Amino acid sequence: MHPPRILLGVNIDHIATLRQARGTRYPDPVQAAMLAEEAGADGITLHLREDRRHIQERDVRVLAETLATRMNLEMAVTEEMITFAEALRPANVCLVPEQREELTTEGGLDVVGACERVGEACRRLAAVNCEVSLFIDPEPAQIQAAFELGAPTVELHTGAYAEASGEAQRIEYQRLVAAAEMAFELGLTVNAGHGLHYHNVEAIAAIPGIHELNIGHAIIARALFVGLKEAVADMKRLAIAGQEAGVMAQLDAHEHGHEHEDDHDHDDNGECGGD
Repeated sequence: MHPPRILLGVNIDHIATLRQARGTRYPDPVQAAMLAEEAGADGITLHLREDRRHIQERDVRVLAETLATRMNLEMAVTEEMITFAEALRPANVCLVPEQREELTTEGGLDVVGACERVGEACRRLAAVNCEVSLFIDPEPAQIQAAFELGAPTVELHTGAYAEASGEAQRIEYQRLVAAAEMAFELGLTVNAGHGLHYHNVEAIAAIPGIHELNIGHAIIARALFVGLKEAVADMKRLAIAGQEAGVMAQLDAHEHGHEHEDDHDHDDNGECGGD
């Protein structure tokens, strides 16, 4: 059976970064979200940080009332943010690690080391009908911990893969493939994101079981030259092409496997006939 079409979540944080650089009212991330939806985005991702360096509470509240798709609110596991999300009740909440000095999220959430705190956040958010995802590195222990806490979704951190090259990139890719397979077998929804761009997204989309990709920086950067609608449409087209290539590779492998089984059957039959 063909898997559901892969989804694209467009992160609009960098629109707000540009606005905050001058303290103006423009460019408006809400307007960007509308354009992204018109271009085919399946959801809008935004990260309300503790230091409010880009997205502001006003942005989140307006988007909650205006989005035609759904909001994926990225947030740290703090009492302030949990209380905010409980009141707002976005469709999706992605719990992420957060440090003031980092330029962007530098790694996955340590679910193993903070299971009590993360577990409480998962329970409280689920109680107000938010679907919770945990942004984690592709490590078996983190996936198992996410499963045991009852989080329905994990988002695999693809940053190490995106930044690597050569053999190191191949190893990171295999880590992602194995992590996606483990999470999928546990019954978790598997998303992926961070550092994905127009030259590496197809490979990630080809990984069996990937449900959604969340991408921001590359799309906003390309939008400077081709416009936001075209940038979103191009990324979505590549993601779907990658998924379809992955499905075809699986079918080919399955068919070749059956061919080898048939060959063995013929060999066995021949041996029996010779007796």
